[in-house]
Amino acid sequence: MELAGKIALVTGAAKRVGKDIALGLAREGMHLAVHYHRSAAEAARTTEEIAALGVRASRIQGDLSNEESVAMSFTQIEQEFGGLDVLVNSAGIIQKARFMELSAPDWEHNLRVNLTGPFLCIQRAARMMQARGGGAIVNVSDIAAVKPWTVYAAQSVSKAGMNMLTKVAARALAPSIRVNAVMPGPVVKAEEMPDEEWDRYTRRLPLKRAGSGEDVVQAVIFLLKNDFITGVTLAVDGGNLLV
Repeated sequence: MELAGKIALVTGAAKRVGKDIALGLAREGMHLAVHYHRSAAEAARTTEEIAALGVRASRIQGDLSNEESVAMSFTQIEQEFGGLDVLVNSAGIIQKARFMELSAPDWEHNLRVNLTGPFLCIQRAARMMQARGGGAIVNVSDIAAVKPWTVYAAQSVSKAGMNMLTKVAARALAPSIRVNAVMPGPVVKAEEMPDEEWDRYTRRLPLKRAGSGEDVVQAVIFLLKNDFITGVTLAVDGGNLLV
């Protein structure tokens, strides 16, 4: 896919890796729908940075855990951009809670945001893409999908589900729409993690260092541009799966 001039929606684009992805796509010449839930001020700054690159940018507020809110977000995209070519499902939550301490409401909320929300976005995006002849989707998973983290139980389960969602959607939407995923390892430190713990963790990796949001950006761009790849989950983890 040639990215310049195309329209992309990046969920969770207000900050952290989602913002990096949105800016990376803007540098490729894409117009951006900048989705956010509560981070209005950060989304405004991200939108301004994108517009400064000479492409169109618009803020799209929405709650991915609510189907009606998702529908309204896509209606806004249709009205403002007239269509959609690319979806990057980057939004998500991570809640630290041991398996036996995780409440049912918290469990259900995690799965709605991290798995049901991306599913709903894929459905809506696919309809818009099919009307334009096709498109491409990249889901942002997490290394927790294949590492059973007992202190992040809902994260591990929801991201494992996203990996399978990627494969199912890739088969269901082929050949006009390709669906892939990136699975980052330690690229952005969790805010609550002490620096010393982060350093110990990243030194265990075969590459002996943490990654960056830009590493994820380049993986997303690669999967969008290569028209013969679908149903793949690409680990961007410094070799974490080898440890």
